[in-house]
Amino acid sequence: MDRNLALEFVRVTEAAAIAASAWIGKGDKKNADQAAVDAMRLRLNRIDFSGVIVIGEGEKDEAPMLFTGEHVGKKTTPKLDLAVDPLEATDSVALGRYNALSVIVTGPQGSLLSAPDMYMEKLAVGPKAKKAIDLNASVKDNISCVAKALEKDIHDLTIILLERERHEKLIEEIRLTGARVRLITDGDVAGAIAPCLPSSGIDMLMGIGASTEAVLASAAIKAFGGEILARFVPQNTHQEKALKEMKINHTTIFSTDTLTKGTDLTFTATGVIDGPLLFGVKEENGYTITHSLVIRAHSKTLRYMTTHHLL
Repeated sequence: MDRNLALEFVRVTEAAAIAASAWIGKGDKKNADQAAVDAMRLRLNRIDFSGVIVIGEGEKDEAPMLFTGEHVGKKTTPKLDLAVDPLEATDSVALGRYNALSVIVTGPQGSLLSAPDMYMEKLAVGPKAKKAIDLNASVKDNISCVAKALEKDIHDLTIILLERERHEKLIEEIRLTGARVRLITDGDVAGAIAPCLPSSGIDMLMGIGASTEAVLASAAIKAFGGEILARFVPQNTHQEKALKEMKINHTTIFSTDTLTKGTDLTFTATGVIDGPLLFGVKEENGYTITHSLVIRAHSKTLRYMTTHHLL
């Protein structure tokens, strides 16, 4: 992908993050999400490309979400597939909590998993533990194998997961191994990428989260040399039917290479609220300051960008 085009997407996530930041702590996640969606859609439609949202957070009849199948951009070429989350962690923004991002992943047509927005069971690790995880293995065995790969004692291992009622049994199993648990209220894109960052203090992501976030995280994890494994967990007959219509078996395990195919991929994120991946939006001396990350999987380059926007 053209480097200049890759950098265009930073302007998109910056605009969405700034729009969402106006709603931090106001208890209104719907308007925070709407502001991010509107800003992202507006900016995407100013870029010289032809994009299709192949996995997003909404269905076509749930506008104003950027729905799966929506076309964006103002040209007919180049043709790209997009995975988007205009505001990952809406609750964090509404309640003024830790960790929220605006994220886009792009790739050539057919490179990103196109799937319904539903839950997936996930495991994610950094490069050293890439071969150590197995979604069919027990919690104890996965933690033991990761500890061995990282040359750590299990008691020094930190597992990150979403703080959800559905994870109560999983949390108990992790603690029984002796490993530490780090709970986050929202935002498992950053949680999944964190094990790839030596300074994060996180060794592994476990648990169930949304499918969009699995695809988004996969592009960055691939560039870092880590691994994410995921499989769908349909919650009802409607979701089972949706998977069947897309010829997806809910027992299939997806990896970084099947969630995001090839290396002609970009991952772009801008922080809304401080988190393990990026600082959030700040206002200082008449400027709005944003912090973004742009990753090109092909070149394995990571660009951290701090931008000052005149108010």
